[in-house]
Parts: sequence; structure tokens; C-alpha cells
Amino acid sequence: MQAFESRLEKVHALIHAIRANRDNLIKIAVKDTGFTVRECNVEVDGILNDLQRFENIAQTFALRRPVCEPGQTVALVLPYNGSAWLNTAIVSIYMVGNPVRVKFASRDSGIARFTESLYRPIFGDTIRFDFSDGRTFLRKAMTDPATPVICLFGSDDYAGRYLDAIKAQGKKFVFEGPGKDPFIVLPEADLETAARELAYCKYIYAGQTCTAPERVYVHRSVYDDFLKLFLDFSRAVKVGDPSDPTTEMGPIASNKAVEAIKAQLNDAVQRGAQIALGGRIQGNWVYPTVVINARHDMLGMQEETFGPVSFIRTFHDTKEVLGLARDSRYGLRVSVYGDKAAANLAEKLTGEPYCHRVPEITYGRFGTAGVNQAQSEIWVDAFVSKPVGGYGLSGWIWETVGNEFIIKQGPKLLSLETSYPKN
Repeated sequence: MQAFESRLEKVHALIHAIRANRDNLIKIAVKDTGFTVRECNVEVDGILNDLQRFENIAQTFALRRPVCEPGQTVALVLPYNGSAWLNTAIVSIYMVGNPVRVKFASRDSGIARFTESLYRPIFGDTIRFDFSDGRTFLRKAMTDPATPVICLFGSDDYAGRYLDAIKAQGKKFVFEGPGKDPFIVLPEADLETAARELAYCKYIYAGQTCTAPERVYVHRSVYDDFLKLFLDFSRAVKVGDPSDPTTEMGPIASNKAVEAIKAQLNDAVQRGAQIALGGRIQGNWVYPTVVINARHDMLGMQEETFGPVSFIRTFHDTKEVLGLARDSRYGLRVSVYGDKAAANLAEKLTGEPYCHRVPEITYGRFGTAGVNQAQSEIWVDAFVSKPVGGYGLSGWIWETVGNEFIIKQGPKLLSLETSYPKN
């Protein structure tokens, strides 16, 4: 049996294990992350579908060889905002033949331990879990010659600290970072569809996803009507106990994120914005909040929010909103609602379809775009066959090729970035 077929069989075994332990996984995820039962059920359904889809591209993996030589392993550092979907990142690296050493976020130790209990009987030592702290894990990966590639999900300021070490060690560093995604509503948009979708994106996982819209630009001719619809949808969100199946939004998992949201709201009010809805924060509970008359010099328009808070401003024409959307350190994803002009605008904002070499970190471009597209469609096949990633500080690859240090940006697949084509 070919190696990739054997790996595929193990992925099928993982699918079976997740299905058999679904209830326990959801219970632990609710406890560790604060995500709701409803959200965790959606996430488990998604990962089961995505893991099954690896079979559709198995032949692609058969044509590639792993970056790891015998005795080597890829280091993978995962974020805290997930449970089931994190399996896709692990499996995508494994499917091309790499052993993987996995570090979950420390606060997700329950999820990590439970995931390890599912993996060990199937994968043995090929996929190992590390329970040291993040800095220790990365320091070891940086200096270990048996670790040729490091994949990190996290903040850009944290990842940026390792530039000198990566250069010195000649390793490959694949980084997936934050978003500050624009959501653009053109005059011809279906306003109810756009407002409903914005509410869904902002309040699922309490806004704790890198692709949640955080900068909302609405054409002034439809602003009043759109705002009314969005406020109505926002008021209807049921906030409460995550373990209650009827709850639609739970608390924020990160204390740091809560403090950042407080600072952004205070800054916005001091600079003349108004809180049209919400603004209430109790402990880690941040209630649906809508800030209007936002300006680009406000923290909430420049720094990642990572919570259920929307900053909204109007624009006059396509040229203006194009400049506003580009005015950011981050370039993960852009969403546009409208007619044919929406597709043209999205095309002007996006970069190349797959990551490519750039002379330096590139701003004002986005890795992917959605035109009248539901958020639920975004993650279908993500990390499986759909590249994920962006420009600016939303993600990059550092790599030494020959004796030359290079930077790549744009959407990427972990499977392709941890393997080579067979000769």
C-alpha cells in the first residue's frame, strides 16, 4: 500500500473517533473556549466534512514528498479560538508525509489532552502533542536541527519577534495572523442579506475569528436603512450560558482581548464616535456593540478587535472606499455587497491567488475576497484545498532559499508549504 493511502486510512479512523466522541469534545470545547454548544456543533460538523474531503485530493498528496527527512518533524503552534477545526491544520501537514509536533494554546489544555487521546491510538508518535509553554516550545523548535519548518497561528507582534532567529537558523516560518477585515456595502446591495450576514459574522464565536468583519463601510445613500436592519439583527442575538443549546453568543475567551475592546471603545467615544448599541462589558461578557461615525484614526479601525463590536462609517464613492479599505496593516479578507461593481471592487483589493514572493511586507491587498458571499462558505475546504492567508501583518512565510532570505505573502496551504513536488 502506498504511504499516502495508509495516511488516508488513519484520517478515516480519526473521523470515526471524532464522531464517536462528539459529545465529549463539545463539552470540553464549551468549557475551555466559552463558545456555545450551537457553535461547537457547527464546528464539529465542519471538521468532519473537511477531513472527509482530504480523500478528494489524495492524488495530489501522492505527487508530493514531505519537507521532513527521517528523524525530522514540523512544529505547529495552534491558536486558542477553536477546538475541532484545529484538526484540519494538523492533518494537512501530516497528509503530505510529515511527522508533526503540536502545541495547543495553553488555555486550551483540556482540548489538547482530549485531542491527544484521540490521536495517539491512531497516529502513535507520528503526531505528538507538546504541553510546555509557548515560548519554550518555539525556542526549542528554533534551535532544533530536526525541525525544518515552524507553522504558527497567533499575533503579528509575537511572530515578529522571531525574525532574527529564523534568519540565523535558516528555517522556514509559516505564519497565520490577525485580520481587520473590511465589510463594504454598495448602493445596489441587498441590504437585508448584507445586514443579516454581518450580524452572523460578528456574533458567531463572539467575533473571535480572524475573518470576522471589523471595519464596516456603508454607502451614505443606504446607510440609514442598513444601520436600522443591522441594529435589529444585533438586538435579537441571545447572549447567555454557552452550555445552553439556545444561546447564540457566549463570553470572550481572552482577558487581553477584553481589555483591548475597552480601550477601543473609550478611544472611539473620546474621538467623537457614538455607541448606537451595546457598549456593556461585564467581566468577559461583551454584549453586541455597534459604533457609528467611526474614523480611521480610531483604535477600533486600526487594531484587531476580536470581539462582537462593529465600527461603522459611511463613504461617498468607490474611489473613497477603495482607499479606506486599503488603509490597514492587515490584509486577510474583504467582503463586498452590491451588483457588478462589487466584483470589480473586490478584484482591485485582492492579491494573487496563491502566496508568492514579495520584496517586503505588502500592505493594501487582501488574500481573499467574498462578493455577496456568506461566511459559512468561507471555511469550506479551508486548509484542505482552499488556500488561506493574506498580506500585510495578516500572515507571511519567511524562508532561506540557497543563501537568500525571502518573504512570501498571500493565501497558502500548509500541505503545500511543508512539502515538495516529487521529481
